[in-house]
Amino acid sequence: MKEFSQSVCEKIGHYVYVLKDPRNSKIFYIGKGIGNRVFHHVFGILENSNETDKLNLIREIINDNLEIQHYILRHDLTSEQALEIESACIDLLGLQNLTNSVKGHNSWERGLKTVNEVIQYYDAKIVTITEPAIIITINKHYKRFMSPEELYNITRISWRIADKRIKTIKYGIASYRGIVREVYEIENWLKTKDGKRWYFTGKIAEESIRNKYLNQSLENYIKKGSQNPIKYTF
Repeated sequence: MKEFSQSVCEKIGHYVYVLKDPRNSKIFYIGKGIGNRVFHHVFGILENSNETDKLNLIREIINDNLEIQHYILRHDLTSEQALEIESACIDLLGLQNLTNSVKGHNSWERGLKTVNEVIQYYDAKIVTITEPAIIITINKHYKRFMSPEELYNITRISWRIADKRIKTIKYGIASYRGIVREVYEIENWLKTKDGKRWYFTGKIAEESIRNKYLNQSLENYIKKGSQNPIKYTF
């Protein structure tokens, strides 16, 4: 198996690399590293029995008696430069087209965005919500370009909410990264089968309400680092 010499390791610095499938020349992994990091994925399958998309693909290639194609995309970088280039490349190719398990560094703050997302990120106005509403943070479940139905379903199911609050909540606000993604008029609350959580049924709120809050900042309500996905506005 290939390895860099000590001389190369000392001179190459931080770098960004790609792994290609020799059967179709498709890039399947983007990473950053120093020394012989680029080769560690192949070395790893000899000692690692874990099942991941990346490792399974490497095993397939090796079982076909072929070699992974290793490319150094940029080298002689600082650590920070390598992080930024890796992140930009992952954004460009799309995580769904790679076997990387996570997005790149600062992928939300400075990563790929639509024009509308850039406007939301930099031009969102801080709002004060005057209706009895519940803000539901959906950071863990949100996916870009999801359908309205998908957004509705991840917002409404299922949350630990104080029973005494249920009857007074009129609107459900979907929040991703502190920005209002949608506002729902809640028609009914139901309990999950175990009786420990609530979920709602409803519909997209009337335009007068949506126009007040959609794509605006919830900075007044959601503090950075907060772990609680639920926030009441009353």
